[in-house]
Amino acid sequence: MEPYLLLTEEGEGYYEEKRSRFLASACAVKTEEEAVRILAARRKAHPEARHHCYAFVCGPRNELTRFSDDGEPSGTGGRPILDALAGSGLHNALVVVTRYFGGTLLGTGGLSRAYAAAAEDALAHAGYGMLYSGALWEIGIGYGDYARLDRLLLKEDIPRESETFLDRVSVRVCLLPEQEKPFAASLADLTAGTAGLEKIRDLTFLRSGGKIIISEP
Repeated sequence: MEPYLLLTEEGEGYYEEKRSRFLASACAVKTEEEAVRILAARRKAHPEARHHCYAFVCGPRNELTRFSDDGEPSGTGGRPILDALAGSGLHNALVVVTRYFGGTLLGTGGLSRAYAAAAEDALAHAGYGMLYSGALWEIGIGYGDYARLDRLLLKEDIPRESETFLDRVSVRVCLLPEQEKPFAASLADLTAGTAGLEKIRDLTFLRSGGKIIISEP
C-alpha cells in the first residue's frame, strides 16, 4: 500500500461575499453512507440555509468520488469544492459548504470562487496525517545503549509506539518494509550485537506530527 494523506482533525472555514455567507466543514469519512449521514446532520443544523454543496472522496486511490451543486448553477459549487480536495491530496475526506444567501446574485464566477475559498479555508484549518503500511517491532537493549538508540531513532525519523523501562529497556517502533534490514544492521552496529529485535505484527499506522495511531492491517 502506498502512503496516503488523511484528515486527523476536522477543519472549519468561512467566506463572505456581498452578504452571502459560506460556512465550510472538512472531516474524515470512510464510506458514502457516512458522508450521507454527515450531510443530513448538516442540513438539520442549518435549516434556513439555501444550499449545502459538497464533495467527498473515498479509497486509497479515491475510487469513490461524489460532488453536488445542491441547486446552485451547474459547476459552481461541488466542482470547486472537489478541486480544493484534489489540491490538498487528501483521501477519505468530505467537505461541505453551506451558503446563506445575502440577497445579491454573485454570478457563476463569483459562486465558484466563493465555494472554493470556503473549502480551502476549512482544509487549511484541519489536521493531517500520513497513513503507512508497515510492521510493529520490539527492541530490547541495556540502559547503557538507550541514549544511542534514541539518537538513531530521531536521525532515521522512526516513530515509537511505546517505551518500557524494567531490567532492560523495551522500545516498540513502527518500520516500513524498506527500513527493516537497514535498521537491523544499524542497531546491531550500535549495540555490538547485544540488542534484541523482534517483529510483533504487520499493521497500518497513521503519523500526525510526532504522534502515531496504530490500526490492524
